[in-house]
Amino acid sequence: MSQTSVRAVALAAKVCPKAPKGASTAMNDITGYVMWGVIALMGLGMLVGVGGIVAGRVFSMPHASKMSIIGICVVFGAAIAYLVLPGMLNAVIGKGCV
Repeated sequence: MSQTSVRAVALAAKVCPKAPKGASTAMNDITGYVMWGVIALMGLGMLVGVGGIVAGRVFSMPHASKMSIIGICVVFGAAIAYLVLPGMLNAVIGKGCV
């Protein structure tokens, strides 16, 4: 690497991106709405899964019950990912500085 490239990399390492003033409140609102929407969809998925199990048992459709159990497992997997992935991203990205 040339000396100029090394200086450019060192200068870029000192830059920390920030949102414009006033954008953080709107961003927090949007993030909150998305998070609550995801939680609501997970709850709806659980409700549909339990309903599918009950309907499969009542109407003697074992395949419907099996698929509903798989659907509930997928919702649980998504809930675990919902809790784990933000921490993993924070560990990889850090504080946001380049």
